Amino acid sequence: MQGLVIAIDGPAGAGKSTIAKIVAKKLGYVYIDTGAMYRAVAWKVLAEKKLDDEMTDAFIINAAKNIDIDLKYENDKTVVRVNGTDVTNEIRTPEVSGAVSQVAKLPEVREKMVTLQRKMGENGAIVMDGRDIASHVLPNADVKIFLTASIDERARRRCKEMTEKGYDVSLDEIKRDIAARDKADTERKVSPLVRVPDAELVDTTGMSIDEVTQKILSIAEAKRS
Repeated sequence: MQGLVIAIDGPAGAGKSTIAKIVAKKLGYVYIDTGAMYRAVAWKVLAEKKLDDEMTDAFIINAAKNIDIDLKYENDKTVVRVNGTDVTNEIRTPEVSGAVSQVAKLPEVREKMVTLQRKMGENGAIVMDGRDIASHVLPNADVKIFLTASIDERARRRCKEMTEKGYDVSLDEIKRDIAARDKADTERKVSPLVRVPDAELVDTTGMSIDEVTQKILSIAEAKRS
């Protein structure tokens, strides 16, 4: 039997990537990090931006026009390459985090990414996470999850992650950034962040990674049976 297509949506800092990777590994599925794809575009835009350039829509669309993004799972992590260059670490900087919503809201950018993502999902046995997977990219997914947590919880997690990577960040600053991301993601005109009616709501506030993983695996198992 062909493997399930599992779509996980949710706001910034909800732990989608962490959980999706573990679920995919336990099921023997392929994990597709769509957020990394948009971050890759944002990284390219920032890399091409000169001091006197503005990040206009036209500038972003032009920078994204000829981008080639390759995602491969190697040594227990997703390796992201842009036009052959490994940018796995570079796309996780605060600068890229601050630019990604502006990049992801553009129809021209999203159209290209969605085409790539749908092609990746054609053969099943995948776990894909993002903002609009169940609502737009894979509306016929077998399992739809909306993963969320309180903004305080998400800010604490992101602050811990960034601090461990050596970045000097403040909890209040991250909380403001996440609130801004939430607003941008839910209010954008193209494929906004929404919970579709048939998506299972999983609020991870106060839950461990293992508890969240087991809950999603149980949902998937029930669907498979």
